[in-house]
Amino acid sequence: MTAADNIIAFQGRPGAYSHLACREVHPEMEVLPCVSFEDVFAAVEGGQARLAMLPIENSLAGRVADVHHLMPHSSLHIVGEHFQRVNHHLLGVPGATLEGLKSAHSHVQALGQCRAALRDLGIQPISHTDTAGAAQDIAGRGDPEQGAVASALAGEIYGLDVLTADLEDAEHNHTRFLILAREAQVPQPGSGLLMTSMVFRVRSVPAALYKAMGGFATNGVNLTKLESYMLDGTFSAAQFYADAEGHPEERSMKLALEELDFFAREVRILGTYPAHPYREEAQRLAVDEED
Repeated sequence: MTAADNIIAFQGRPGAYSHLACREVHPEMEVLPCVSFEDVFAAVEGGQARLAMLPIENSLAGRVADVHHLMPHSSLHIVGEHFQRVNHHLLGVPGATLEGLKSAHSHVQALGQCRAALRDLGIQPISHTDTAGAAQDIAGRGDPEQGAVASALAGEIYGLDVLTADLEDAEHNHTRFLILAREAQVPQPGSGLLMTSMVFRVRSVPAALYKAMGGFATNGVNLTKLESYMLDGTFSAAQFYADAEGHPEERSMKLALEELDFFAREVRILGTYPAHPYREEAQRLAVDEED
């Protein structure tokens, strides 16, 4: 075992929500902060880290486009997923007060998720490149009139006080992370609820997607996510990212994938991995709300 085998890489500065996800999923591992998502992929592919923790989507802000575009070109495999509850905290330098705060710095998505709360407090939102970076910069300035919207972990790391906890406007704010590794770690069929993620391409012709997806419907395979984006700056072909419940060796999924392979091009399985418990919890909550 090398030192890199105990390292998990993430994008952002220490205290970012990706850092928090690393600590929750693999508290025994050392973390490797990376400047960009490309650097995270490179760190695992190059052997500087064993795992990568990458955000794929947020329940309020939607998909993380950069990760969607990078995954199909990577040699890494998805080996797990994690749903992280996002709790935004309004942080200030020691001695700062909520009444004296005039502005709050953070990533534009974090500010958007706290828009109503900041407006009610009369605090001006100021965009920053990332949440943890905003906390670090505020700590360096030492201005009691300027705060940051970030995680409690960022407050601990940079010595800031929590002026208001749980600042987000919606209680259901979650970010879904994917855990990637150099080698696939495929569970056995039937070992609990499993997810299979894939990418594929279809030509921009009538019914192409309908035909490609038909096998999932006729074989009773539940698709939980389908995202599309254009390729190569043209409108002639689209690439799709999909998540489906099941294992490729199960009969229903095998038949669905055979039909997908017939109508689509460049079908690639990105990984089969255990579903996070949050999925079943969310399904139960949805059923309770319908009842």
